[in-house]
Amino acid sequence: MSAVIILILILVVLAILAIVMVSMYNGFVRERNRIQESWRQVDVELNRRYELLPNLVETVRAYAAHERNTLDDITRLRSQAQSLAQSQAGGASPERAQVEEQLTGAVRGLMVSVEAYPDLKSNTNFLELQRQLAETEDRIANGRRFYNANVRAYNTRVESVPSNIIAGMFHFQKATYFEVTDEAARTAPSVNFGEIAYRGDQPGQGRPGQLPPAQPPAQQPYAPGDFQAPQQQAPQQQPQQQAPQQQPPFQQPPQG
Repeated sequence: MSAVIILILILVVLAILAIVMVSMYNGFVRERNRIQESWRQVDVELNRRYELLPNLVETVRAYAAHERNTLDDITRLRSQAQSLAQSQAGGASPERAQVEEQLTGAVRGLMVSVEAYPDLKSNTNFLELQRQLAETEDRIANGRRFYNANVRAYNTRVESVPSNIIAGMFHFQKATYFEVTDEAARTAPSVNFGEIAYRGDQPGQGRPGQLPPAQPPAQQPYAPGDFQAPQQQAPQQQPQQQAPQQQPPFQQPPQG
């Protein structure tokens, strides 16, 4: 009887372990599928941005020829991101994350630069592209946060005990975050619209970007016919009354 009881206990323990292992395995599969689904949503929005950028570049190029360097960077980064998307289909990668972040910064810098072109800001086609691109960027940011949250939960299970044993047995590898690893890409783009410099008649007068201090108007001499505000005059002192002089007494002329 004791041998039978021990065998039953062993079978029960093995059954519990099997159930735990199956549960952990199914949990890994479920979280991996959730990561893939969330990445597909991000990838759809990234491809949507790829479709909008060529029209945006051509529209801006027609109005803002001075932004040629920025437009060339956007075109180059777009082509590079599409190449990485085709070669690394099925998931995120650090290389693609860096390129996408650089592309986001270049587009953001372009949107700031066009504020100097009022004709472009009033273009109907540009306004519609700007609206669609802003909505796409918002969806990319939201999708990336959701994707990274799923990756964090999955990677935690891969590294935790005892689930890491199942991960090692069935080769569940850690997923890649869709985030920036290059510090240069984190820097916000700086846009300089130029400085207003004051150039006086004399060399070296004033500094670039600084206007000269206001000078008080010179006093002009008074000319007849010019209007001049009345000036306050000091009160004049009234003359003191003088005592009347005494007339000499009337003298009758002498008779001849």
